Amino acid sequence: MTSPSSLFTHLPLPSKSKPPTTLPPFLYGTAWKKDHTTPLVQTALQNTFTAIDTACQPRHYREDLVAAGIRQHLSSPNNKNKLTRSDIYIQTKYTSIGGQDPNNIPYNPKASLTEQVQQSVATSLRNFTVNNEQPYLDALILHSPMPTMGQTLEIWSALEQYVPDRIRHLGISNTDLQTLMALYDTARIKPSIVQNRFYADTKYDVAIRKFCGERGMAYQCFWTLSANPGLLRSEVVMDVARNLQIEPANALYCLVLGLGNTVVLNGTTSVEHMRGDWEGVRRVREFAEGDREGWEDVMRRFRGVIGERVD
Repeated sequence: MTSPSSLFTHLPLPSKSKPPTTLPPFLYGTAWKKDHTTPLVQTALQNTFTAIDTACQPRHYREDLVAAGIRQHLSSPNNKNKLTRSDIYIQTKYTSIGGQDPNNIPYNPKASLTEQVQQSVATSLRNFTVNNEQPYLDALILHSPMPTMGQTLEIWSALEQYVPDRIRHLGISNTDLQTLMALYDTARIKPSIVQNRFYADTKYDVAIRKFCGERGMAYQCFWTLSANPGLLRSEVVMDVARNLQIEPANALYCLVLGLGNTVVLNGTTSVEHMRGDWEGVRRVREFAEGDREGWEDVMRRFRGVIGERVD
């Protein structure tokens, strides 16, 4: 079993670069925050978050306001830890026409798929320019597979042209295992990240997470709380919450992190919850390191609840 310490620190992404890109336990999710995006990003960066997830999809995200929040924090006296651009992990997405607001598409919808990708990436790079330095993205995620594998591979090939200078890593979201396997087998640059819903309808992505773990890919989960009211009330989650004096939401987050090779998208708008979630990680890490047998028992129970075979 993986050392508990490594589950709650930083997860390295597959990379030949030095130093490698790493992911903290939580990425701050910026969907649906509209005009509040900039101050919320600043608040997140002031409260331990150092990784931000967004998308070039005006329908649900304000990528420009995410970038503004990052720039403002870096130049703010509230930047207590003296963060620089290289200290912040920035991840955005290319979203196909089907996921865009038809009245606000960030590229020419009549252009070829390759040109749509180029225009979307250009917008993202322009947004995330800091101090007039050459902009780059730590990761770019294909928001969902295309209707055909051929179209998916065309988009992926267009994204590969930016790696490693302007984009460090590529990933895919909302994917099934068959599509992921086909992409992994075919792509010149393999995906480093899979970002999926973590919920019962997909059997908690047991097979996909196994595939990712065997290949060093990071699994990023979303809807972790909202799609899992049953897990939040489960005996193992409630036991951890009670014993460590944390909220059930904190406990569930940490048990998901405990599955290994996993990070959690966390989009809270509450400063109290931001601090509580990170405090939960600290307390669970201390428990896991101090009582290895107890931690392994907790994780066996949790894996059983989500239907993951325990060897």
